[in-house]
Amino acid sequence: MQDVPVLWSMTNALGKTQDSDYFDQCLELQSQGKREVLILRAGDDDAGYGILNWVPKYALFKKLGMPEIQDLNIIPSYRRNGLASALIAYCENLARDKGYTDMGIGFGLHSSYGAAQRLYIKLGYVPDGQGVTYDRKQIAFGDFKPVDDDLCLMLMKPLTV
Repeated sequence: MQDVPVLWSMTNALGKTQDSDYFDQCLELQSQGKREVLILRAGDDDAGYGILNWVPKYALFKKLGMPEIQDLNIIPSYRRNGLASALIAYCENLARDKGYTDMGIGFGLHSSYGAAQRLYIKLGYVPDGQGVTYDRKQIAFGDFKPVDDDLCLMLMKPLTV
């Protein structure tokens, strides 16, 4: 639990909001083997974090038995240095080592996710073909949802070499 203040400090530096017990829940799920909470450091500085969710709630990923990289965030002054790519590669290797053959990831549809949208495609992730989701649930044709962090496109990548 010593990492909780570090995670909150980075979240505040990113200008993000989370539920007050978000990181406590993440670390509890990590202790149960359901998630990996990963903190990136650049030298002695905390530079970002991400979560590898072994049991995602998104129905297609759950059905296919694939893990999902979530909540990948890099402090602005450390961006464009390959840290996000390195974290993604690290997660992919962890999944391969556990015998997984595919990885999932998603991004929001508003402009603040532009860098992630470009990066994930560049790294070989492709849309899963299920359309847009809201809070990890498929949106039916004609539905209206707010354009916020829960409006996402989910992507997949085979981990085979």
